[in-house]
Amino acid sequence: MPSSFIFSSESVGEGHPDKVSDSISDNILDACLEQDKESRVACETLVKSNCVTIAGEITTSSNFDYEAVVREAIREIGYINDDDVFHADKVFITNQLTAQSRDIGQGVDANAAEGKGTAEQGAGDQGIMFGYACNETDELMPAPVMFAHRILRKMAEIRKNTSEATWLRPDCKSQVALKYDQGKMVGIENVVVSTQHAESIDNETIRSFIIEEIIKPSLPSELLSDKTEYLINPTGRFVVGGPEGDSGLTGRKIIVDTYGGWGRHGGGAFSGKDPSKVDRSAAYMCRWVAKNVVAAGLAERAEIQVAYAIGHPHPTSITIDCFDTEKVEETKIQQAIHNVFNFKPAEIVSQLDLLRPIYRGTTHYGHFGKSDLPWEQINRVEDLKSAVS
Repeated sequence: MPSSFIFSSESVGEGHPDKVSDSISDNILDACLEQDKESRVACETLVKSNCVTIAGEITTSSNFDYEAVVREAIREIGYINDDDVFHADKVFITNQLTAQSRDIGQGVDANAAEGKGTAEQGAGDQGIMFGYACNETDELMPAPVMFAHRILRKMAEIRKNTSEATWLRPDCKSQVALKYDQGKMVGIENVVVSTQHAESIDNETIRSFIIEEIIKPSLPSELLSDKTEYLINPTGRFVVGGPEGDSGLTGRKIIVDTYGGWGRHGGGAFSGKDPSKVDRSAAYMCRWVAKNVVAAGLAERAEIQVAYAIGHPHPTSITIDCFDTEKVEETKIQQAIHNVFNFKPAEIVSQLDLLRPIYRGTTHYGHFGKSDLPWEQINRVEDLKSAVS
């Protein structure tokens, strides 16, 4: 990468069709875990026009009204306006959920699948997962994606909790282009925001409000200048949005969910999956490890990769890349990680206490960088320091 460059990341709002689908899937997961922490859940959601389809595999002893959970998720997002075609109280819901395959269930119970003695939980699937951290922001996350999230969080806060802009609607997107020189942030080149709105509002009012009341309060003032370009609703009109304007599907915003393209991604989506699925739990684990490595001062940037085989209780590989920012040898950091953390699927669930209904809080504005989530804890710093000394 050249010494001077521009990097862009995007975020999407709660009302984006794909995020509507993610939210419904995670709310169903939480409803299962509230009654049965051993629930096995793989819930996919499709939304389009005024229809919702939930499908996938769920094995649980929980007993609840799936339709009520779907409607409440939509209501929380804000599709409750009289002119909404996709409306919490009016959507048609199709339920295509079935029980989990016995073959998959056996695979998770690794030693039983291999014909060995006492059963030990194995990975719910094969695959690779990544976790990343850097010292660019207080959250130890890449700045472009965190800045993009901040803009949409601010917009949602105003839309839901004030009467400042009653014309705002739930579907929206943001994008921030950040300029770097010698690896340091030096300015914001441009900011793109597209927001759904009521038909009665004019574009100039939207533009002025988004720039002055949303963007500027959300971003560091020292990075904004008279050279920063603002592209607000560039098409000029965004009245038809959400599932009325486009279909949505669970798991299609995996880069928004993670590091905005800065850190690598193994390809597995998160929402709607219980923590026996390493696509989700191991990605959270890798973020926890990477964040503690950076917080411990062992490196300015760290990326962890882990790989699994279905049904096997041990990772097939674990590696770290500090991108030449390490303060001690990478081999020592890697050994310290092995000494301090346990990457077995069952141990990940135990260490991070994942069998709880916490997943509706992950769906919007990224699964990382939120202080109230267990994989964001900086609680292994001293252990890592001791392990490398």
